[in-house]
Amino acid sequence: MKDINNTFIEKLHECNQHKNRLLTAKSHLQKYIPIDKNGYSVLGDIEMGFIDQMIFRFSKLQDTMGEKLFPSLLELMGEEVKSKPFIDRLNRIEEFGILYKNEWMALRKDRNEIAHEYSFNQDEVIEGINLIFSSSHKLLAIYDTFVSYVNEKFEFVKNSQILQ
Repeated sequence: MKDINNTFIEKLHECNQHKNRLLTAKSHLQKYIPIDKNGYSVLGDIEMGFIDQMIFRFSKLQDTMGEKLFPSLLELMGEEVKSKPFIDRLNRIEEFGILYKNEWMALRKDRNEIAHEYSFNQDEVIEGINLIFSSSHKLLAIYDTFVSYVNEKFEFVKNSQILQ
């Protein structure tokens, strides 16, 4: 059980890093968002770097949660997860009150929209930036709810020195 506990703590730590970097990027971009064509055309390399950081960290946070944390939580709860499809895992996480399945799926759709970030269509790029900026608060809220849940459920999480 110790290995799964350590892996779980490592993944929480990784997600904390994604969360903190996402918040930093959003803080730097706050004054530009919502962005329009005129605003986008005058962004410099630094601002574009924060846009890249925001998009990357949003994607990484959601991927790590869905692919690592959710299955690990179910394993910690004594459930078989390897044979379950993702939607069944998501249903169980919803039953714990951590998220709403439809909201999570909408966030996945938003994440997929940013695949056009380097599109030649500037309108798509701008729309994607605004979308991820506005959607990120939902993803962060789900993560915070997840962390609160596991802190209440598992002493090893609450007592972890890595997560302090």
